[in-house]
Amino acid sequence: MSKQLGNLEKIDNLRKIWPNEAYDFTKWLAKEANFNLLCSAIGMDLIVEERESFVGDFKLDLYATEETTGKPVIIENQLESTDHDHLGKIITYASGKNASTIIWIVKSARPEHRQAIEWLNQHTDEETGFFLIEIELWKIDNSKPAIRFNIVEKPNEWAKSVKTNKELTQLQKFRLDFWEGFNKYIYSKDCRYAKTFNKTKPSTDNWKNVAIGISGIFIDLYISTQKNKLEASIYFRNNKEEFHRLEEYRDQIDEIMGEPVEFREANIDSKIIVSKDAPPNDRERWDEYYNWLAETAVKLKEVADRLIIKARK
Repeated sequence: MSKQLGNLEKIDNLRKIWPNEAYDFTKWLAKEANFNLLCSAIGMDLIVEERESFVGDFKLDLYATEETTGKPVIIENQLESTDHDHLGKIITYASGKNASTIIWIVKSARPEHRQAIEWLNQHTDEETGFFLIEIELWKIDNSKPAIRFNIVEKPNEWAKSVKTNKELTQLQKFRLDFWEGFNKYIYSKDCRYAKTFNKTKPSTDNWKNVAIGISGIFIDLYISTQKNKLEASIYFRNNKEEFHRLEEYRDQIDEIMGEPVEFREANIDSKIIVSKDAPPNDRERWDEYYNWLAETAVKLKEVADRLIIKARK
């Protein structure tokens, strides 16, 4: 005996669900559960920082950051077909926020605007990417509507990575080797630190950010071939208040770390640092270095969990 199936129906008028872009859709999208649907669709871990974020005299719908790197992300919503006005807006907002990822969410993408986003992805560097995403709403019989994010255009990561690899310097290749080795070491089955870290793509940078679930604060891992040094730190992005608050707990932090830490303050960002003299060029000691970075990062996360999260509650 066959079961009766429901009728799948597409809801064409998005404004039946969200009458106003700013007050209804953007507000809905900013909620964690809904925002996670977008993150899942594009394969990125993002954190909402501001809704209706100012860029000069204008307002950007959503300002976010990449969870693992802290890089700026802008999201502009349009519950209609794409137009030149919003194309100009995303360029203006991207410039104003120095965004690395630009996400344009629309009801439908006109061919000329789809082509424009494709062109931007082909002609920007590997640090910048544009997503053009169409919204679909569906329901089965009288069920609640369900959203689907359809990616129309996305960054051509493969083409950009091929271009980048051809242009790598000796130093960049060395750093890429180091962080690839770090990933293999950390995420091996027998490594006790594997569950502490979210896996991130190795880069050619001399630093690596590790998300710890606190907005605006990361664990930063750093290697220097010039100074022959390793560093692990709690990195405060534009957050002097919490950085200075932790100075009051310096003795407690030293006790957790098992050694004195350095409080280093810059104009915008600040760090609580633990360092180790170690020549990164000595490849035979890389496993030792990976273990030190991982072990120190775990202790720094304990500092953040015990002192920062506690203070925020």
